[in-house]
Amino acid sequence: MAFKTNFLWGGATAANQFEGAYLTDGKGLSTADVMTAGAYDHPRQVTWKNPITGETGATDFGFFTDKRQVPVGTIPAVIADNYYPSHTATDFYHHYAEDIKLMAEMGFKTFRLSLNWSRIFPNGDDATPNEAGLAFYDRVFAECQKYHIEPLVTLSHYETPLNLAIKYNGWADRQLIGFFVNYAKLVMNRYHDQVKYWLTFNEINLMDNAPFLAGGVIDGSPQNRAQAAHNQFVASALTVQAAHAIDTTIQVGQMLAYSPLYAYTADPADQLKVQLQQQATLFYSDVQIGGHYPNYRLNQYARDGIKLDDRHEDYALLAKYPADFLSFSCYGSNTVTTHEDKGNAAGNFMTGVKNPYLETNAWGWATDPDVLRIALNTLFDRYHKPLWIVENGIGWADELTADQKVHDDYRIKYLQANLSSMRDAVTIDGVDLMGYTMWGCIDLVSAGTGEMKKRYGFVYVDRDDRGNGSLKRLPKDSFYWYKKVIANNGSDLSH
Repeated sequence: MAFKTNFLWGGATAANQFEGAYLTDGKGLSTADVMTAGAYDHPRQVTWKNPITGETGATDFGFFTDKRQVPVGTIPAVIADNYYPSHTATDFYHHYAEDIKLMAEMGFKTFRLSLNWSRIFPNGDDATPNEAGLAFYDRVFAECQKYHIEPLVTLSHYETPLNLAIKYNGWADRQLIGFFVNYAKLVMNRYHDQVKYWLTFNEINLMDNAPFLAGGVIDGSPQNRAQAAHNQFVASALTVQAAHAIDTTIQVGQMLAYSPLYAYTADPADQLKVQLQQQATLFYSDVQIGGHYPNYRLNQYARDGIKLDDRHEDYALLAKYPADFLSFSCYGSNTVTTHEDKGNAAGNFMTGVKNPYLETNAWGWATDPDVLRIALNTLFDRYHKPLWIVENGIGWADELTADQKVHDDYRIKYLQANLSSMRDAVTIDGVDLMGYTMWGCIDLVSAGTGEMKKRYGFVYVDRDDRGNGSLKRLPKDSFYWYKKVIANNGSDLSH
């Protein structure tokens, strides 16, 4: 059995990891533009300066921390002699026509990309937009239309304008609601004839784990993280309201980072840990899709002394304007335990223990052949709304052969398992799935490590971890495999 005839096959990218041209044509700085490169064994850093003394430095970018991202009295800044991957990335800005043509050659029905907020409003709170930035996206969407590729556009994908982080502590300030909705209304009014599918905040639940990345929050205290999440919820509801008023054919989705969790043992304490960690993730979709704050989170805020700066009308908006569909990223499962002697295994923004039944790659990511079926059924059973897998893939240190080929059978093997699992969820279980966009369809910079070595794409880009290379595009073996999969609508996954 295959997927429905209008199933949206494609690939996904993010401006800060793909677009480059970080100051071209009036673009302002974003939070990504002050993050250096890192690697599996050392973190990325956020560089900063003291505007009074001129002192400069860098702080390790961290997950699961309440610490300020930069020292008190300093501001995030671009500092000379540091390498910032986002500044050029893989230069979609100057290669968009070539890249979209390659997507069309694979048969893409959809292309997920993000708008760089600071390309359109350089400071985030500007009174008027940057027309040159809008003109760039005019060209991108025209190219998509040329090949009948449906854009799926993320409004905020780890690209908070840096000025909003410095001036307001990012999304911890309610004023960002108005700035964001102004931006969202502008682009939806301009592009509603070309873009029918929108996402508000990429992996919104990363606000709990990486608030600077998720919302430009420099002081990531529990209070500020809770407030920033609330402000994004309200902004999302207002965006849904505006979208439906602008064009009734527009659909606005939520985007969640999701990994099914397994308990390492049958110890009830491990089972409870799974439940509590799942709640920490699904809280975000309980609000954006379910339309209300769940009691487990409200009780947690009461225990922790967190008091939201909220309005009565906020909760009416959340209930009346939930997201139209739930999109999510899913790269693999996670295994957790309360038994500390079991040993940790690194993952994508998460930690857990190594699952003895699964293979892992060089970055500690496990390949789980049933993960998408489990994820899709869990989310569909909970929310009963259409789903869309907007990130799934595997990072690997691809090698370019002397004859300019990349033989990435490991990627094909990973995708065969994942797409088979996804197909079972749809054809056997009856999950309503709108589409699938493989992450990093053309090589881009890794968000977690800032590397180019950790490659995801169907297309190799000649660029290394220090910014060297011609930026030449070369299809990998997986390019031709995925082209065949799209052509047969997922009925044949063989290689």
